Amino acid sequence: MSADLWSFSLNTYARPGVEGLCLQLQSAGANVCLLLCGLWLERRGVDCTEQRLQALFEVVGPWEVNVVQPLRALRTQWKAAAALDVELKALREQVKNLELESERHLLLQLERTAQSWPQGETTERSAWLEGVAAGAANLDRDALHQLRVAVTGT
Repeated sequence: MSADLWSFSLNTYARPGVEGLCLQLQSAGANVCLLLCGLWLERRGVDCTEQRLQALFEVVGPWEVNVVQPLRALRTQWKAAAALDVELKALREQVKNLELESERHLLLQLERTAQSWPQGETTERSAWLEGVAAGAANLDRDALHQLRVAVTGT
């Protein structure tokens, strides 16, 4: 298992089926960085509490609204036009890289927030994933379960 959240996230996202499930859950309103962080905390045996969930949401909220979402919106807005314009396609790729870098930074912030939380505690298997996805408006619980299976095999 990867010790740091960024490496864990890259390894997890590269597993078969995970990218599609994450994008499906993102479309339903879930935050992919929070989902990956929840899986990471679950794997580390960190106990899920309301205070810890709130701490994570406080980190994600402003960064998501002020940094990630504007970059994602710009990248999405340019998609069709970039298919016809080589220069715009190159700029769109730079925006995509900035979006990825902003997500890496967010994962680092989440890891820092959780670094002092004790590991090896017992926790309900689904507590973290359910907790970090709780705010998603149209959450597909089956997709959430499939994500856990794709990552943990259980």
